Amino acid sequence: MSGQTDARSNTPRHVAIIMDGNGRWAEARGLGRIEGHKAGAEAARLVVESAKEAGVEYVTLFSFSSENWNRPADEVKGLMDLLRLYLKKEMAELHKKGAKLRVIGERERLASDIVQLILQAEDLTKDNTDINVIIALSYGGRQDITFAVRDIARRVKEGSLSPDAINEETLTQCLMTVGVPDPDLLIRSSGEARISNFLLWQMAYSEMYFTDTLWPDFAKKDFQAALDFYAGRDRRYGGLSKRSQKA
Repeated sequence: MSGQTDARSNTPRHVAIIMDGNGRWAEARGLGRIEGHKAGAEAARLVVESAKEAGVEYVTLFSFSSENWNRPADEVKGLMDLLRLYLKKEMAELHKKGAKLRVIGERERLASDIVQLILQAEDLTKDNTDINVIIALSYGGRQDITFAVRDIARRVKEGSLSPDAINEETLTQCLMTVGVPDPDLLIRSSGEARISNFLLWQMAYSEMYFTDTLWPDFAKKDFQAALDFYAGRDRRYGGLSKRSQKA
């Protein structure tokens, strides 16, 4: 199993986060939805800092899904403008703190200047080792698997891969997250309890933590509560629990 964490560890190696509730947070305060997304970006920055302090090696943030393109045009434009601002102003700070940035998703749908900013940010931070920050942007789990299957089919057609040689690792190596361990813990804010087409293959054995807290209100104490939840889980990966083994 790719990236499986030692079941004895109390700290997840990789935390994936669905940052939900920005719009509702803004509406409850009589603000525009974009103001909620701005507050959500600040919460993301603080959570990355908390993850680094806790010894988490990878954080993947679900920033914009493939389905989010269907939102109102003015909201999509506002989100893209916010992304531009984030990439221009926050990357230097992330770099200073030793974070390595990686963006996964369908870049072809993004504006060319945003793609260029992503490339610059990834190049700037490529040698950093303190924490890996992965931003899922224009990303969908089904899309990820579909692209991987196409890649495998192409290799079979070319004759470089035998159908009999295809296994789980073959597909894992073709996903956008290649080289990244599978998430140990998923966090979703705002009271929703679904994974919304996020890292479908990769989260086969992830522990899932759902909280009613809206994302802009998600603070260090909320992140610690999720880590405490994870520490109390008995990760079996399909085998017997540690308690059962002692019986």
